[in-house]
Amino acid sequence: MANSKYAYVRNYELPDSLLPGCFLVCRLDGHSFHKFSEEHGFAKPNDKRALELMDRAATDVMTEYKDIVLAFGESDEFSFLLRKSTNLYNRRQAKILTILTSYFTSCYVFHWSKYFPDTPMRYPPSFDGRIVLYPDERSVRDYFAWRQVDTHINNLYNTVFWALVQQGGKTAAEAHATLRGTVSATKHEMLFQQFNINYNDISTRYKRGSVLVQVPEDVPEIASETSTGHTVTQQMSSEESSGGKKKRARTMVEVLHCDIIRDEFWKARSYILAG
Repeated sequence: MANSKYAYVRNYELPDSLLPGCFLVCRLDGHSFHKFSEEHGFAKPNDKRALELMDRAATDVMTEYKDIVLAFGESDEFSFLLRKSTNLYNRRQAKILTILTSYFTSCYVFHWSKYFPDTPMRYPPSFDGRIVLYPDERSVRDYFAWRQVDTHINNLYNTVFWALVQQGGKTAAEAHATLRGTVSATKHEMLFQQFNINYNDISTRYKRGSVLVQVPEDVPEIASETSTGHTVTQQMSSEESSGGKKKRARTMVEVLHCDIIRDEFWKARSYILAG
């Protein structure tokens, strides 16, 4: 910036560097997505197109920012884990948060027509975001376990709720009243007894969410469970760019639908929390 007599106003800007030595988790949430999904005719209880679009936007974000080593998505939210040693934008909170939020939103809009070719976007979506610091590996694992448990709880409720509405003829208020105070076993029984739906047969994508992993190319391929029983690999490798920039590690982003609560996931991918 030019040095002028007006430059003193910069003194009012507050430093917002995030603490060093901590993992960064940036969580993005769709703003007023209940309305957005209704306006655009999303299928209930789950719209595979919408979830795949979220995965694609998240994949693009991870491709652009290699310090994001893991992401987890469900419904209209995505959480991104940045490595503990990241110095992205000098760890400036506002810079990281605004860029990741705006880039994810831009990618969502950019790819919309690929996943909803017959549904024009009626108005632009928006996402809000926050960054939370976690001091150690245990708290990072517990964070992602929390999000995956939440995915299961929400999906089970929504599956029964929409069965009551779409097949049982109940109003939304009646369906909520029917489910009030019920436990998981009761919901499973309702699905099977009333609608002949075995919850265990529902796609793993819906029950476990999407797990995106930044995999170094020199790491051996790991067999991981997806909704189809296969590993899905999307995009990418990073090449040395022009202008003398430093060459970044070549990686690929894997999109999985697997259990991230138990030890097996983390032991097989120790590089995620390596720092």
